[in-house]
Amino acid sequence: MQINQLTRAYRYDGIDLPVPPHLADDRQALRAYHATLYPAILTAEAVDAGVSGTAHVTEYRRAVGTKG
Repeated sequence: MQINQLTRAYRYDGIDLPVPPHLADDRQALRAYHATLYPAILTAEAVDAGVSGTAHVTEYRRAVGTKG
């Protein structure tokens, strides 16, 4: 049996987002940090995208709908 340590990775619109070490364990603070880079992340849904290589990936997906 082999145990692999997974890192967390975050993506938005196909772009891998940086994860500062001091925010890695705080999802709300990390979301706020990512929203400074891409403001649409504030209203986006965080979706578990599974494991890719050695990273557990979370994707921010924009809410799609009609206005008004």
